[in-house]
Amino acid sequence: MHDAPRPRRRFALRPLSRTGAVTLGVLAAVIVVLAILFEWNWLRRPIERVVEWQTGRSFHIAGNLDVDLGRVITVRADALTFGNAAWSKVPVMAAADRAELSVEVFPLIFQRQTRIPRIHLTRPQMRLERGPEGVGNWVFGDTTEGRIQYRDLWIDDGRLLFLDAARRTDLDIRLSSIRQPKADEPSAVELKGKGRWAGTALSLQGQVASPLALRDTGKPYRIDLRATAGPTRAHARGTLTDPFRLRDFDLQLRLAGEDMEDLFPLIGIATPPTPPYRLDGRFTRDGDTWRYDGFTGVVGDSDLAGSASVTVGRERPLLTANLVSKRLDFDDLAGFVGAPPQTGGGEASNAQQRAEAAALATDARLLPDTPYNLIKLRAMDADVRWKAQRINAPRLPIEDMDAHLLLDAGLLRLEPLNFGVAQGDIRSQIRMDARSDTIRTQATIAARGLDLGELFPQAELTRTAIGRIGGDIKITGTGNSIAGILGTADGDIALGMGRGQISNLLMELAGLDIAEALKFLVTEDKTVPVRCAFGDFAVTDGVMDARALAFDTSDTIIVGTGRISLKDETLDLEMRPRPKDRSIFALRSPLVVGGTFKDPSFRPDFKRLGLRGAVAVALGSIAPPAALLATLEIGPGEDSACGGQYAK
Repeated sequence: MHDAPRPRRRFALRPLSRTGAVTLGVLAAVIVVLAILFEWNWLRRPIERVVEWQTGRSFHIAGNLDVDLGRVITVRADALTFGNAAWSKVPVMAAADRAELSVEVFPLIFQRQTRIPRIHLTRPQMRLERGPEGVGNWVFGDTTEGRIQYRDLWIDDGRLLFLDAARRTDLDIRLSSIRQPKADEPSAVELKGKGRWAGTALSLQGQVASPLALRDTGKPYRIDLRATAGPTRAHARGTLTDPFRLRDFDLQLRLAGEDMEDLFPLIGIATPPTPPYRLDGRFTRDGDTWRYDGFTGVVGDSDLAGSASVTVGRERPLLTANLVSKRLDFDDLAGFVGAPPQTGGGEASNAQQRAEAAALATDARLLPDTPYNLIKLRAMDADVRWKAQRINAPRLPIEDMDAHLLLDAGLLRLEPLNFGVAQGDIRSQIRMDARSDTIRTQATIAARGLDLGELFPQAELTRTAIGRIGGDIKITGTGNSIAGILGTADGDIALGMGRGQISNLLMELAGLDIAEALKFLVTEDKTVPVRCAFGDFAVTDGVMDARALAFDTSDTIIVGTGRISLKDETLDLEMRPRPKDRSIFALRSPLVVGGTFKDPSFRPDFKRLGLRGAVAVALGSIAPPAALLATLEIGPGEDSACGGQYAK
C-alpha cells in the first residue's frame, strides 16, 4: 500500500510584532547614522596594507578617504602615492592629487565580480622606466586581472615619464582625457610631450586609446601619433599589441626627413646619404620581422615605391627590400659615392648638402673623398633590389637601372649594377670588403653598344655621329672613399669603337686644319667615315698609362700617348693628328690634353709648333703667299689596321 501523500506546509509572512518592527527600525537607523558619522579615514591603513600585499609595493593615502554608498559605491581618496621598484633611484612610481572610482554593488555581491565603471584621476603622475636588466617597473605583483572589469578612465592634467637609459631614451608627456563621439566608448587620451629617443631630440603629440586598454596585452591598442626626432618626422595611425614591448602592430606610417641617413641612430638601419624624402606605407610586425609594405613616396627628385623588411633577433639586423622608381633623378644617387646631389635649379637638397656642394665647387679636385662609414657597413646585413624604369640625367644619356645590393658582415656586393646608356648598356660587378680598417674594392665593368651620337647629348658636333662604343674595366683598389680607391687602383681599362661616322668639322679642328674648319663653319658641316677608335690603358697605383691610343677616319689618323693620374686627377696625353688630305692651313703639331679632371685643357704643343710658326711669321712679313706655302701639308697618314672588336 502506498502511503497517503502528506499535506504540503504553507508558509506565510507574518506581520512583525510591534517589538520586532521597532527593533528593525532602530537597526536601520543605527546603520544610517553609522554611515553618516563613520570616519572612513579609519580604513586608510587597512586599504594600504591590502594594496601592498597584492603588489609588493608601498602605497599611501596621505589625504582624506571618503565613500558614498548606494547601488554604485563611489570611493574618493586624496594625495595618493604608489612605490617604485627597489632598483629605481626614485621611490615613487605613481602619484595623484585625487583618485575617484566607482564600484557596482550587485555584481560584487551576487556574481562575485568587481566592476569599476569609472576611474577619475586628478593630476596623476607616473614614472615608467626600465631597470638594469631591461625589466620595466610596471611589472609587479600578480599580473592577472582576476574578475575585475574596468570601463573608463578619465585623466585631468596628467604627466607620464618614460626612461630607458640603455637605449638613451627619456620622454616627458602631458596627457588629458577627451570625450569620444559615442557615449559608451572609453575615453581616449590626448597627449603632447618631448624628450630624447635613442639620443635624438624628440617631440610627440596625438591621441591614443584609454590607458586601461594597456592591461590587455593581447588586444590591439589604437593610436594616432605624430613625432619629430631631429629632422625626421613620422605619423603613425593604427593599432599596437602590447605597446611597451611592440610585440605586434598594424600601422599606416608616414616618414619624412632631410636625409635617410638620420634613421640610423633611431632604428639602426644604415642607408647612404639622401636628399629630403617622404614615404607612406603599411608598417607591421610578424615575430622578429618588421615590415614596411606597399610604401610610395619621393626621395629627392625621384619617386620610390616598394616593400622593405627588417629581421632582428640575429647577429645583425637584415634589411630586405624590393624597390622601384618610375623616374629616378640620377644625382639622387650621389650619396652612394660620397658626393652631395645637385643643389641648383630647384633640385631637392638639405642645408648640409648645399653646404657640401658649395665647398665641392671650390675644391680643385673632382673625385669624392668623403669616407664610407665602416660602422654602418658592419652594423647590418642587406639584400636590396632596386629597378629604375627611367633615369633623368640631362648631361648623361642614362636610360634605366637594375641594381642588386648584398651586404654581409661588412662585405658589400653590387651584383649587378647595370645601366642602360645611349641605347647600349654598362654592366658592373662591384665588391667592397669593409671587414678590415681599409676597404678593398674590386670592380668589373663592361660597356657594350653605346651610341656615339647619343653619348654626348649636349655636344653639337657629335649629334650626327654614328658608331657604337664598348669597353672593359677591371680594377682593384684600397681606400675608404672613391678618391682613395681610384687613387690606388691597379688593373686594365680598354675602350673602343668600330666603324661609324663623325663630324668633319670636329676632325679638322682636331687637326688644326684652319682652312677646312672655316669652310665648314661658313657653309655646312659634313660627316666623315670612322674606321675605328681605341684606347688601351694599364693601371698601376692609380696611374693609367696608354699602351695604345688611336682614332682613325678617312681624313685623319690621331695617335696618342701619355697617362692619366687617378691619384692626382691630372691629364697628360699627347695626340698627334695626321691628316690624309691636303690643306694649306694645316698646322701639323701635336695636341696636348692636360690640366685636371675638373679643369681639363686641349691645346697644341706650341714648343713643337714654334719653329714652323716662327718661319710662317717671318715669311709673312715679307710675302703672304710664301707664308701660306709654309703651312702646306701633304697628309702622309695611312689607314690603320684597327678592328671593331669593342663595338659588338
